[in-house]
Amino acid sequence: MNTRVLVILALFVGIGAALHAVFPPILFGMRPDMSLAMMFLGIVLFPRIKYVLVLAVATGFVSALTTTFPLGQIPNIIEKPITAFIFFGLVLLIKERVNPSIGAPILTAIGTLISGSLFLSIALFIVGVNVGVGFIALFTANVLPAIVVNTIIMVVLYPVVQTIIRRSQPIVLS
Repeated sequence: MNTRVLVILALFVGIGAALHAVFPPILFGMRPDMSLAMMFLGIVLFPRIKYVLVLAVATGFVSALTTTFPLGQIPNIIEKPITAFIFFGLVLLIKERVNPSIGAPILTAIGTLISGSLFLSIALFIVGVNVGVGFIALFTANVLPAIVVNTIIMVVLYPVVQTIIRRSQPIVLS
């Protein structure tokens, strides 16, 4: 593994944790997961299985630490790797067919939809969390805003980070 890439991915996890921690809860202690945008950004920029695994596990544990959803730790740890590998598969599927500046935000919206659906399904049906409302209410109040915010984050950050990474390549002298 490339140390430089791991440092960048660690920065993405840290920024994602900060975004996730400061975003206010909307309904029943659940807040939209802004760390997803940073995880997706890392996957789009470094689409390799080993990086996806490291990024997914780290994001899952950090999201578990910052969650305010009742018993949300277990769903976060389970859901992040599943979402990451589905997103990774989608990235590989459209990599050569779609302009990355267009594909990354679209895939972010799809990935956030998948993540939110998985998280709520695991929390409500497998872990058995009872927050007094159903899947549809939580999905509407939390996942839909997260889709919008994560997509906007990706539209803004992807070109900027891509340019920074491209310019920071070390100069090789012959």
